[in-house]
Amino acid sequence: MGAARFQNPIFAALDTPDLPRALEIAKSIQPHVGGLKVGLEFITALGPDAVRQIVAIGAPVFADVKFHDIPNTVAGASKALAKLGASIFNVHCSGGEAMLRAAVDAGRGVDPNVKIIGVTVLTSLEDSDLDAVGQKKPARDQVLRLAELAKKSGLDGVVCSAHEIGPLRKALGSDFMLVTPGIRPAGADLADQKRVMTPLEAVTAGADILVIGRPIAAAKDPGAAAKAIADELKASA
Repeated sequence: MGAARFQNPIFAALDTPDLPRALEIAKSIQPHVGGLKVGLEFITALGPDAVRQIVAIGAPVFADVKFHDIPNTVAGASKALAKLGASIFNVHCSGGEAMLRAAVDAGRGVDPNVKIIGVTVLTSLEDSDLDAVGQKKPARDQVLRLAELAKKSGLDGVVCSAHEIGPLRKALGSDFMLVTPGIRPAGADLADQKRVMTPLEAVTAGADILVIGRPIAAAKDPGAAAKAIADELKASA
C-alpha cells in the first residue's frame, strides 16, 4: 500500500447541482469519510461560494476540475482554485510539462500544502476509445507514460484506475499519490465506469485515495453507506 496522505482513504463525491442536498450529504457522511469531492457539475452549477461552503464543513476537499488549457490560463485557474481552500485539485497530464508546472507553481504559491494531481486516462475509456482519439494503446501503457510526465513535472500524484496501481507503484515509488475513481462496492451498479474495483481491492492494491460517488451519495442513507464501506476497510486493516 502506498504512503497514506489521509487517515481515511474514502473521498465521497458530491456531484449534484443541489447545494442544500450536497451540504446535507456532506454533513451526514463526514464522520465516516476522509474527504469530499466536488466535480464539474457542482462547480459550474453552483460556483466558487458553494465550494467554500463545502470546505467550511471541515473535511479535506478534492476539486475535480481537470484543468487543460495553455499554461498561463491554467496557472490563473489554479491560483483561484487554491484560494477557495481545496486540499487537492487536478489537471490533465496531456496538457504537457509546461502546463503541469504552471499549475504546480501557481497552486503552491497560494497554499504550499495543496496537492496537485494529474488525470491520465479517464476510467470511462477503453483501448478502442484510445484508437479513436489518436492515443497509443493499451490504456495501461498510456497511463504510465502520462504518470511519469506528471512526476517529472512536480505533481504529487495522479488519478488512475485501480487496475493501473501496480505498474505505477513499481515505476514511480510509494510516495507518489494514487487517487482512484471507479470504485464500486461489490454488487453496485457500474454505470459508465468500465475499469473498476471494490474499495477493499483498491486499498489492498495500494490506492491512497478512493473516490466513491453514487454508492454513497445516491444511497437512501448516505451516512450509513459511507460507514459500511469505512467499517469494511477498518476490519481488514
